[in-house]
Amino acid sequence: MTAVLISGSSIAGTALAYWLREQGLTPVVVERAPAPRRGGQAIDVRGAALTVLRRMGLEARARELENHTDGMNMLDPQGNEIFRSEEFALSSGSLDSDDIEILREDLVDIVHEKNHGIEYLFNDSITAIHQEEDGVAGEGATVEFEHAAPRRFDLVVGADGLHSNTRKLVFGPEAQYVNHLGTYLGVFSQENYLGLDKWQTWFNDGVAGGAVMTVRDNKELRVYLGFGSEPIDYDYRDVQAQKRLIADNVTGFGWEVPGFIERMWKSEDFYFDAMAQIKMDTWSEGRVTLVGDAAHCAAPTSGQGTSLALVGAYVLALELGRTDDHALAFARYEQRMRPFVEINQALALMDPRETPPEVRTARTDEAKNAIDLDAIVA
Repeated sequence: MTAVLISGSSIAGTALAYWLREQGLTPVVVERAPAPRRGGQAIDVRGAALTVLRRMGLEARARELENHTDGMNMLDPQGNEIFRSEEFALSSGSLDSDDIEILREDLVDIVHEKNHGIEYLFNDSITAIHQEEDGVAGEGATVEFEHAAPRRFDLVVGADGLHSNTRKLVFGPEAQYVNHLGTYLGVFSQENYLGLDKWQTWFNDGVAGGAVMTVRDNKELRVYLGFGSEPIDYDYRDVQAQKRLIADNVTGFGWEVPGFIERMWKSEDFYFDAMAQIKMDTWSEGRVTLVGDAAHCAAPTSGQGTSLALVGAYVLALELGRTDDHALAFARYEQRMRPFVEINQALALMDPRETPPEVRTARTDEAKNAIDLDAIVA
């Protein structure tokens, strides 16, 4: 039975583990964190990704945890309202669609619950991958870990995000593939001390800005703070330094923004990163391939990262399940996914200040269904 090591236990890696086992393969997941990662933003499951979730038997459960929004408003830097809508929200598009907006951690949890019995190596990470083809040791890849003893696998999949360790080990430095989109964003949670009711409030001065929105039936807030900048050299594991970047760059705002900055310093689930895309000529090398953000991060501003992760995991697993030729499976996976990835990455390049909501909604509707999953199954 084909043994597949998956690096990363977020949405792409967790979904891939599920679908690989469904195809009769043996997945093993390695994750640097001590457990599935908590925190993160509200994300969207749309179009083809909804079909994947339905085929996992998880659509109803996801809708139980769905985050509902009644509308949004936009403020100027002084806190004056300049725009309001009860039909459209910047985070989720048209409010009457059948898309599911759900917290990232909730989606990971419900998929992870389906993976009972799958082996997870938490608190560990890959340090080296040695591929052999018809050598003395046979075919496969010997993987070295930070803590566990070396093991052999038939295949290795990097599902470890924008800053993929697997991609770095096999394909080279991140700088070769990252396309910076000129923005940095931080997000953290708070209790709903503002008393907002199923609402989003956005603010922007053309360079910096952010948003606050209700989640978990109005019990909590997710606060977003960001700023425009050329690439910054920073340690993406130094949380305090990242908070300092936000505090130094999101300045001059009125309304509740100074309070957001103050509360940010005490937040325990703060997440910060660049808005960036990953673009590669190929996602596979020998017995190693990539899925999700590691292969083709579309940036949160696309609204499609989660959907790309779910669909990519599904397509890759199906292709691996129908042939013993991993090279053929990887090639078919890339052939089917690339057009879907490209049209969705293009969404992140639309400027929301210059793109009318109805135009963005129409382009999103086109992009989220731009892959025929039934043709892949046939």
